[in-house]
Amino acid sequence: MTDRITLRGLRVRGNHGVFDFERRDGQDFVVDVELELDLAEAAASDHVDDTVHYGELAGRLAETIAGEPVNLIETLADRLVAVCLADDRVAAATVTVHKPQAPIPHEFADVAVTLRRTR
Repeated sequence: MTDRITLRGLRVRGNHGVFDFERRDGQDFVVDVELELDLAEAAASDHVDDTVHYGELAGRLAETIAGEPVNLIETLADRLVAVCLADDRVAAATVTVHKPQAPIPHEFADVAVTLRRTR
């Protein structure tokens, strides 16, 4: 599959983490998503119903990020991949969850987990 829909930099506040203060205070999470699917029908019809509506997908992902807290960003990424694969047209999904405010006592550029799942 060579067709892709990509959504990068979705920033949503969530209360995920293993520490009490992370769950209490929350922090921003940044998510990148890449969907692999056949876009030939959408390209031919020029109709949004023939593709994955990335705006609606962003809304569902945001609800998940802002929703039920989890300890690990691995678990959050797994939940987000499931949201992506809920559309039967998606053959594979790759989700990266960045935690820019991770409680690390050193300067760092990024902490992220990436999961790729296929049907």
